[in-house]
Amino acid sequence: MVINQKKNLSLSGLHGRPIPTDVFYSEVEEKKPVVLFCHGYKGFKDWGAWNLMAREYAKNGFLFIKFNFAFNGGTLEEPIDFPDLDAFGENTYTKELDDLHVLINWIFSEDFPYTDMVDLSRFSLMGHSRGGGIVVVKAAEDERVQKLITLAAVSDFGDRFPKGEELEAWRQKGIAYIENTRTKQQMPHLFDFYEDFKNNEERLTISRSAEKLKIPALIIHGTGDETVSVDNAHDLHEWIKNSELFLLKNSDHVFEVSHPWESKDLTPAMKNIIEKTTEFIRK
Repeated sequence: MVINQKKNLSLSGLHGRPIPTDVFYSEVEEKKPVVLFCHGYKGFKDWGAWNLMAREYAKNGFLFIKFNFAFNGGTLEEPIDFPDLDAFGENTYTKELDDLHVLINWIFSEDFPYTDMVDLSRFSLMGHSRGGGIVVVKAAEDERVQKLITLAAVSDFGDRFPKGEELEAWRQKGIAYIENTRTKQQMPHLFDFYEDFKNNEERLTISRSAEKLKIPALIIHGTGDETVSVDNAHDLHEWIKNSELFLLKNSDHVFEVSHPWESKDLTPAMKNIIEKTTEFIRK
């Protein structure tokens, strides 16, 4: 089967930076459901096996779209890793929600190049880790979203911030650094990140969004996740009335994938995820 992929399309973000975007689809004639995927913290659209995953969804008859958040630290010319740490430091949750809004508007616009091949009544959001929290908030705000899928998602943005003396030190300095253990980069966070959260805390309270949701949701998590505890999945399942919880025994935060991913095969956990989500979207 021929899989078409359009890489690094440039969409204009709302804050002066482009949003690099990939589209994957097959030549199958039938109208395709659309899946829009959001990466997580210190992530990017080409991380690990996300391209392999995108191809599998395309083989399964979906039009699959993934993108880099505009302030994720990548650029249009270098979308992999983090060549622009200044941009990374300026990122906020509300900027990510704005980016996602740009993507959804594009998909539903007259300018979308793939309108003739898709069925927009079957439009799903999918997000990994922090991106999972972002898609929960967005799905509660946007009636165009018909189904929701979270992968190892966080259930509380506020809980991820430092507390006490560490928070106060961040406030005083205006910037804090977190090491990327893979690239060894010191990745900056301006204190604006925290202030943006506090200024928009009601909107960014994931439980509030989750409890409002009426659309079907599939919550996927590995029980061996040491980065984002599986308790987060149980929270989401409790809050989202029309949700299904799918746990992968002993699987980790990235479902045994790493970056770079040299294998031509997906891990068993990722194969399970694609099979389960394909069935969920087609229902």
